[in-house]
Amino acid sequence: MAILKFRIYLEEDDAVYRDIVIRHTQNFQELHVAILKSYEFDQKHKATFFRSNDNWLRGREISFERYDKSYVVEPLIMAEVTIGSEIRDTNQKFVYEYDFEKHWVFLVELISVSKEESSKTIYPSVSRTEGIGPQQYGTKSLLGNKFADIEEKYDLSEDAEGFGTEGEEAETDTDTDIDEAGTEDEQGPGTGEEF
Repeated sequence: MAILKFRIYLEEDDAVYRDIVIRHTQNFQELHVAILKSYEFDQKHKATFFRSNDNWLRGREISFERYDKSYVVEPLIMAEVTIGSEIRDTNQKFVYEYDFEKHWVFLVELISVSKEESSKTIYPSVSRTEGIGPQQYGTKSLLGNKFADIEEKYDLSEDAEGFGTEGEEAETDTDTDIDEAGTEDEQGPGTGEEF
């Protein structure tokens, strides 16, 4: 049985990728779920694969289901199509699009084929993770969800109460502060004694 290894790049940043190993007899729906899990995305949105060439041009569509949109050719359905049946060459490429409103696009490239199946691996499986993936619904910070809780608890928005205008005084006011500070410096730190 052939084991296929795909590298799944984030379209905007090829330094962020996941390698997924999968049996050639498994279907595209299983690959779809593995990609989403590897990037920590939910499975609530529409998704489709496109067979592709070396220039990442989109060809025949392999969709999760038939969606209410116009198709040039009827799409294949992920659950019904084995991955091995769509491999045309040794570096076969697919474009994977998830969430048609947010347009998450991933470039899927076959990087190796092996006949050795590991008895310890449950396929499909992530064999390598490179780079910090994007957060599905916003900006991912190093603090993760904790920062959102802090922001909500303390209302850290700019319009919140407690944000003063210190340091935003007009130019003429700063001249007065300098004169007063200069007088203080001549007298010493408030005691009149010299050091």
